[in-house]
Amino acid sequence: MNLRTSIVVIAVAALLGFLVWGLVKKGESSLPVGEPVPTATLPTLPEGGEGSLADYRGEWVLLNVWASWCEPCKAESPALDRFESANREQIKVVGVDTKDLSEDAMRFLREFNITYPQLRDASGDYTDGELKTTGVPESFLIDPEGNLVAHYSGPFRDEAAIEAFAEPALEGQPGPGEGQQKAAS
Repeated sequence: MNLRTSIVVIAVAALLGFLVWGLVKKGESSLPVGEPVPTATLPTLPEGGEGSLADYRGEWVLLNVWASWCEPCKAESPALDRFESANREQIKVVGVDTKDLSEDAMRFLREFNITYPQLRDASGDYTDGELKTTGVPESFLIDPEGNLVAHYSGPFRDEAAIEAFAEPALEGQPGPGEGQQKAAS
């Protein structure tokens, strides 16, 4: 094997190693299903208010973490907005813009005509630190008790993928803790 081929093989092996390491770390850092999803009070978009996941206690929530500079976020945003419009009686969609400038985030919301509620985590402290996200977009399905039912890393392909992810809410199924509480009473 010549020097050039050796360098290419080493570079490819290193790249694959980093990809595998990233996938392993991503799996390790996820919030556990069935556990309470951390809440934090964050500024809203547009600016001027505050909001928290705690505001939605008693309702199903699809929490979508995004950023204006994220190309996959741009691709999934119209489908999320259509899903929210069609299903808002059964599930609330809430966006969290992360590591972004307010002006860029507002331009994104106007461009894609996003109407569901938005929170802003400019520093990423909530999304990275508490939700343990490793990129954008990422989505979390949260039951009415505030517990994590499902986590989705990456963009939704279409509305059918969103519906499949949100199926427990759309079918009116209890969250992880709800059935246990009802059975105990």
